Amino acid sequence: MNRKTLFVLLVIIILTIGGSYELNLSLKKPPTQKNVTYEAKVAFPNLSFEYPDGIYNSSDGINRLFVVGQMGYIYVFKNERNVQSANVFLDIHDSVHLGALLGLTFHPNFAKNGLFYIYYLTDNPLRSVIAQWSASSNNTNEVDKTSQKILLEIPQQYDSHGGGQLAFGPDGYLYIALGDGQPYGDLAGNAQNCSKLQGKILRIDVNISSHDREYAIPPDNPFVGNSAGYREEIYAWGFRNPWRFSFDPASGLLLTGDVGQDSMEEIDVVEKGKNYGWNIMEGTLSYNSSKNLNLTDLTPQIWEYGRDEGNATIGGFVYRGSKLPELVGSYIYGDYVSGRIWALNCTDTSLPLNRELLKTNLKITSFGIDEKNELYFCADNGKIYEIAEAPEV
Repeated sequence: MNRKTLFVLLVIIILTIGGSYELNLSLKKPPTQKNVTYEAKVAFPNLSFEYPDGIYNSSDGINRLFVVGQMGYIYVFKNERNVQSANVFLDIHDSVHLGALLGLTFHPNFAKNGLFYIYYLTDNPLRSVIAQWSASSNNTNEVDKTSQKILLEIPQQYDSHGGGQLAFGPDGYLYIALGDGQPYGDLAGNAQNCSKLQGKILRIDVNISSHDREYAIPPDNPFVGNSAGYREEIYAWGFRNPWRFSFDPASGLLLTGDVGQDSMEEIDVVEKGKNYGWNIMEGTLSYNSSKNLNLTDLTPQIWEYGRDEGNATIGGFVYRGSKLPELVGSYIYGDYVSGRIWALNCTDTSLPLNRELLKTNLKITSFGIDEKNELYFCADNGKIYEIAEAPEV
């Protein structure tokens, strides 16, 4: 066999092997994922609420949902699409200032002790109240009306930016969100003043009474034992109005949306002892240059957006349900003004990926989850919605 013939044979072999290899690679490629689009669907067509601003579950296996109405009512109903009516679980409308029942959470051991916690504003004098209540021992769809115990009261100068979210963390402590309490710009400097509770996320132990308090301070809170007069309840600070926060049950991350002032809305991963910048910064923008603080002392947000996308961020939840598999692990949040809902993949918080899921014409007030971690949101038209995959066209 001469060299020319040998060369031709080698080329044929190489091309044959190469072609076979490329063919095998193409056969092993995963099928292209479908381009899923989403829509908002009314979750409970027969129900409507007056100014709903929160959706919660009691994690006791009864499969029911609770809706907070900001005028001072909490409703309870069976978590079934065709449920016909909701019952009043708690009525404190006579005690609530100008429709400011803002938060609800249930004790991790609610199934046994019946305890739950609410946040509301009340008058004379104006103040934020964190209170413990108990469900009736005879009927857990009703409240023992004599059971209120005031845990914490925070004097307020204005009824603006109250925050409102309550939630128990994986550590069993109660976390509380408080806004700066100011109508504009935090002129009082509350969020950066750690002798004040406004503009902070607090952490307390409701299972122990301590000294003259109906709660105890967790021993690893940032300011325990300080001599500067800083409030020991503080877990993190530098917030304008962290209206809604939540814990991811898988990672334990605490995420909040912090409502912006003039320009930026932000999403934060909240960690103990960190300063999130307001009112020195609004997102990544300088807000108050007169503040003498090293910017390296501030913790940046993991995501922000401007006024072209929205005007009041509504913090949501990391989705851990089963109905929307492509969203598992993404933080689902929205905007009250623009009606947009996004999914923020923050598995790597240094490289978050954000995408818009849908744009509604709704004024979204809050998100919530049921006992199976399925997601809902409420709007100021009184309806409860769920996010669903849109039918293919």
